[in-house]
Amino acid sequence: MGTPDFAVPTLETLLTMPEAQVVAVITGPDRPAGRGRQLQASAVKVAALAHGLPVLQPTNLKSPEFQAELKSYAADLQVVVAFRMLPEAVWNMPRLGSVNIHGSLLPQYRGAAPINWALMHGDTETGVTSFFLRHEIDTGDLILQDKLAIEPADDFGAVYGKLKLVGANLARRTVAAIAAGTAPSTPQANSPALRPAPKLTKETGRLDFTRPTPELVNQVRGLSPVPAAYTTLPDGRGLKVFRAQALPPTADETASNPDAAPGTWATDGRHYLRVRTATGWLDLLEIQPEGKKRMLTAEFLRGAKLTF
Repeated sequence: MGTPDFAVPTLETLLTMPEAQVVAVITGPDRPAGRGRQLQASAVKVAALAHGLPVLQPTNLKSPEFQAELKSYAADLQVVVAFRMLPEAVWNMPRLGSVNIHGSLLPQYRGAAPINWALMHGDTETGVTSFFLRHEIDTGDLILQDKLAIEPADDFGAVYGKLKLVGANLARRTVAAIAAGTAPSTPQANSPALRPAPKLTKETGRLDFTRPTPELVNQVRGLSPVPAAYTTLPDGRGLKVFRAQALPPTADETASNPDAAPGTWATDGRHYLRVRTATGWLDLLEIQPEGKKRMLTAEFLRGAKLTF
């Protein structure tokens, strides 16, 4: 059970396992996409059809018709990666239950956007966890975990690409352990210090320049390339930000201006575009002005006439 490309390596890996057989794939309905708003199959559906697998695309997971069809496959186990919340009648259907492959080191970052939030909090390590599904989201007993270092230059896209491969390997080991009857089942710890990973909203991406520069750098990293952090240029145009850095205090005259208020913009019209924050300057390196393509800041400045 999965929909985005994050789940595809897991499906491909499970198909190579001698101790398991994929009998069906459940994924989201086709959705309008692109400028023409043509219906587009999910990445998981495309992969499943390429292997000749039956594909179920329920709009309602509580539908008796869907649940009857699902039951007809008599699956021993369901593997869930980046899918919707399942009703108990679905996750409890297989004799061995259902397992989820989650993009964090649970119990940290329970929720819909664990990779984004780990980056936005400036974490230097993340990982993938397999666990048995239970009633409350991402709280079931832990099976296995694999860790991954987050490099300073990594953004959401980079970590997403690495974790989907780590997750595929973890899924294989998890299914093999369950098949062999050796899978651990460890209750999750709860603590007030745990950070949630709620669904991203429009407000999540808005850059607030009254915050410290390192926090803004991490916000940009955690949302790049999608959905992207954003702000508004002084002339009112929207601006997405894909890459940014903290400016050293000794960089030049803009950095040494301690009297500039947070939200003050600065540019030399050729090389840099910066905004004053609570603790210094945020140097915008890669951006997308409203109505334009994504580009390096210097490329934008060559064609723009900015006056601050």
